[in-house]
Amino acid sequence: MRELIGSHDLLFVTLDTLRYDVAAECLAGGRTPYLAKVLPDGVWERRHTPASFTYAAHHAFFAGFLPTPVTPGPHERMFAARFGGSETSGPGTYVFDAPDLPTALAAAGYHTVCLGGVGFFNPSAPLGRVLPGLFTEAHWERAFGVTTPGCLDAQLDRLETIVDGLPPERPLFTFVNVAALHQPNRHYVPGAESDDLSTHAAALEYVDGRLDRLFTLVTGRGRPCQVIICSDHGTLYGEDGHTGHRVAHEAVWTVPYADFILDAR
Repeated sequence: MRELIGSHDLLFVTLDTLRYDVAAECLAGGRTPYLAKVLPDGVWERRHTPASFTYAAHHAFFAGFLPTPVTPGPHERMFAARFGGSETSGPGTYVFDAPDLPTALAAAGYHTVCLGGVGFFNPSAPLGRVLPGLFTEAHWERAFGVTTPGCLDAQLDRLETIVDGLPPERPLFTFVNVAALHQPNRHYVPGAESDDLSTHAAALEYVDGRLDRLFTLVTGRGRPCQVIICSDHGTLYGEDGHTGHRVAHEAVWTVPYADFILDAR
């Protein structure tokens, strides 16, 4: 990552609440064909998230603590805020002297954009302004949120406007928090009366069908793009009596992860 800053655009996508088991099953079953084409070796990497809910996980992500590989470490991180005692920064790590990645990239000349999804990005309350406040430009509207079946389409409409108005020589850091997987997601299965693993999977199919447009937008500026795509945490649909997340459960802590570089188009 250290060598890519300045020459590459960056895209960071969090698929909010996406479970690793559902992501892997959809991939193996041919239900996410676009992801099958772009994921390294055609598979999701199994990792552990640093937190069990959106707000905490994203604070960790933006400080450089992406989901951790499940194999024994230490594992060199892609980027890291400088602090004494850090043991996972290495020769390839982009180490920055700022409290968070968006601030560091803005100082390095990037235009930083946040397209929020779930409620922690809703600026109607002060709490919902914290994460978006790290970015030069941040957007949230009800059409991006958990109750809108076409939420990612609406985010991409906004991103297209942003990309069209940005000088091509200005590097771009785009962050997209995708709300589709989050409960409620029953609207992705006609006739479903409740959220469950099948509606969670159907939401992922919807997202997969929009990723080609997303990647086309971020690679159409004449420069390659480093992509990070992962879940922030999983969620529960009745397992061991739990519904939702913010609990220490294997299905919450285990997440799908991938990073790769897309060539300019």
